[in-house]
Amino acid sequence: MSKTILITGSTDGIGLETAKMLVSQGHKVLLHGRNPTKLEAAEKSLSALSGEGAIESYVADLSLMANVGSLAQAVTENHDRLDILINNAGVLKTSDTITPDGLDVRFAVNAIAPYLLTQSLRPLMTASGRVINVSSAAQFPVNLDALAGRVRLSSDFTAYGQSKLALTMWSRSLALSLKGDGPAIIAVNPGSMLGSKMVQEGFGVAGGDIRIGSEILTRAALADEFATASGQYFDNDKGQFASPHPDALDLQKCQQIVSMIESVLEDINNQNN
Repeated sequence: MSKTILITGSTDGIGLETAKMLVSQGHKVLLHGRNPTKLEAAEKSLSALSGEGAIESYVADLSLMANVGSLAQAVTENHDRLDILINNAGVLKTSDTITPDGLDVRFAVNAIAPYLLTQSLRPLMTASGRVINVSSAAQFPVNLDALAGRVRLSSDFTAYGQSKLALTMWSRSLALSLKGDGPAIIAVNPGSMLGSKMVQEGFGVAGGDIRIGSEILTRAALADEFATASGQYFDNDKGQFASPHPDALDLQKCQQIVSMIESVLEDINNQNN
């Protein structure tokens, strides 16, 4: 059966490669990108594929929470059901580290925007749906003040690793709170040092075959083995479900992350109204 699948950050890298796989299998893929030109090019390349899949495109800058809300609204206006959400968009290194909302862009794009998008789109998703959150092997203890934008982290990699642990922690917290009444929420490390633009720009190396990452994201979205894995973490470096950073197994710490994200979103909403 054809699924409707939204993939954030799907104009290049693992996101685009995953979109290619899913469109080729006949699914309806909702592409997302920040750059309209790149988004148009991605849609054109996918349209050339054989198969029964369909494509839609959505432009949004996920470093801006207002844009995240607009993306969710646009998807909701066009669809009464979303089967799978793949929160793939991510940032490691950039010259503009602080967003107009006053957040570190890594925390904004990698952790806070996916939370807001997931919560905003949950009404479209049933218990058979899935939210696949693209995590990382890089997971560092989260400085709550850095998550809230109150302190700045000097290291790009530290900010990235903290943001990816924050994502993994809220994935577990939200999954447990739903108690099966909603989509499965699964954090996935697609593989370390794969050849994405992020790895090339951040580390100056070509990286490995990005299809390693797209294959596990496709599997996580569709395979039966992930249907009952809500709250778990899949480490593709090990090729199996595994334990994330210990903080992601501490439910009190996970709830602190969720509470801080909700507080940040409330503050931004109050500022914009």
